[in-house]
Amino acid sequence: MNKSVLDYILRVRLPITIFIIIASFTLTYFASRGVDRGIGYSPIQPINFSHKLHAGEMRIDCEYCHTGVEKSRNAMVPAVSTCMNCHSIARKDQPEIKKLRNYYFKDIALLWVRVHKVPDFVYFNHSVHVNSGIKCESCHGDVRQMDRITQVHSFEMSACLDCHRHPRQHLPYLKNVKHGPDNCFACHR
Repeated sequence: MNKSVLDYILRVRLPITIFIIIASFTLTYFASRGVDRGIGYSPIQPINFSHKLHAGEMRIDCEYCHTGVEKSRNAMVPAVSTCMNCHSIARKDQPEIKKLRNYYFKDIALLWVRVHKVPDFVYFNHSVHVNSGIKCESCHGDVRQMDRITQVHSFEMSACLDCHRHPRQHLPYLKNVKHGPDNCFACHR
């Protein structure tokens, strides 16, 4: 090989190649990090909504508001119109309900701050879990006791794998619980 060609490869192409490799790994690492905000994450929402009141004291089933949980991979955050099924009549004079009604009558989507989230590159299907008998509180905690939703369990891969590999330990209320898949392609699609 010609000395000038070798010199060109070592001085120009090799550093560029090494830079591209390092930059790719760095970007991939930061882009693929989980969005698990950690146990205790409890953001302020645009409207103070108490799961303790609605799901706890009033015993409204999770699926009344989170309609997609049995049918799709997403649980669905309820539209303002769902809230208005009751609040077009009930407690209309309360300050938070007035804010809710304002969203409704102006036809503005209520932008809740998401508490529980897995990274976008992870496939998670609520319906598979719910239809297998796994209770919402297994992952989300006992929301019936929460005035404001708080993350109480980790949503990192290790937590999911631990439950998939040791389901009897995490889901003792299920009699015939099976191990969940623990191969990479079950979730990383």
